[in-house]
Amino acid sequence: MVRRPVAGVVAAVLFVEALGLAFVNWFLGVVVDRQDMSLAGLDPHTMSVSSKAAGVVFGLYFALCALAALLVAVRDRAPSGFWRVLLVTAAVVHALLGAFAIGPLGWGVFACMMLVLGLILLTLMTYDRPARTDGPGDSDAPKTPENGGTEAVVS
Repeated sequence: MVRRPVAGVVAAVLFVEALGLAFVNWFLGVVVDRQDMSLAGLDPHTMSVSSKAAGVVFGLYFALCALAALLVAVRDRAPSGFWRVLLVTAAVVHALLGAFAIGPLGWGVFACMMLVLGLILLTLMTYDRPARTDGPGDSDAPKTPENGGTEAVVS
């Protein structure tokens, strides 16, 4: 099956993305601190600390998303509850980042974001839960006392 390898790839990609995003924000914080220049009157130290804090927060967020994908790959089960919501939010974030990246960064970055989005969605969709049936027979048939329903259908 393709489910486990895709979930493993998603975990690896999200972990690398977490490290990269944390490193870039930390680096930008160091650059702003060393330049000692303000932007629109903001304190350089505040901007530096904010950039570093954003790097830590987003790095931890994507690392947690990578952990969710890794758990899916290891368990070979659909994510549920908190982990599913976390992967859905990661998909939304990648869709928005891809949309915003077209102008300033180009189509290559957009394609990478859409590739990661597709991998996350593939992880979520291939582990989709099977349809629940209430009993034997056709699940689309109206429920009558003869086929397991509680009330008779009046035509």
